[in-house]
Amino acid sequence: MADHPTPPLAGSSVLLETRFDAATVTALRHRVAACAADAGLRGERLDDFVLAVYELLTNAVRHGGGHGGLRLWRDGTSLACEVADRGTGFDVAARAERLPVPAAPGGWGLFLAGRLTDRIDVASGPDGTTVRVSSGLT
Repeated sequence: MADHPTPPLAGSSVLLETRFDAATVTALRHRVAACAADAGLRGERLDDFVLAVYELLTNAVRHGGGHGGLRLWRDGTSLACEVADRGTGFDVAARAERLPVPAAPGGWGLFLAGRLTDRIDVASGPDGTTVRVSSGLT
């Protein structure tokens, strides 16, 4: 899988770490929601975080070889989730410069994940892609 954008800080509390594929994405979305709620995300921030993670999961299944890995952790006053796959990768800089086409049926995953969370980091190369999103708990 692609290198992690940055490792979790020492003392972080890993809440969930698992592999997934198309058959397990929906159940994993529910597990992420439960863990995020237990960690302190509430209301719209919870809904936005879970939707962002779901977009990353479906991207990994569609573009990353059909499966991937997820790691969710609490880091002080924020919640972070990392999704990694073994796809062929993409040009992160070029992708960041263009907006999704409104009429297109796809291409919205990373854009939405970045808008629904406080931060998004992407590392991508020939060995795969790793995307990390994080949101403050307050």
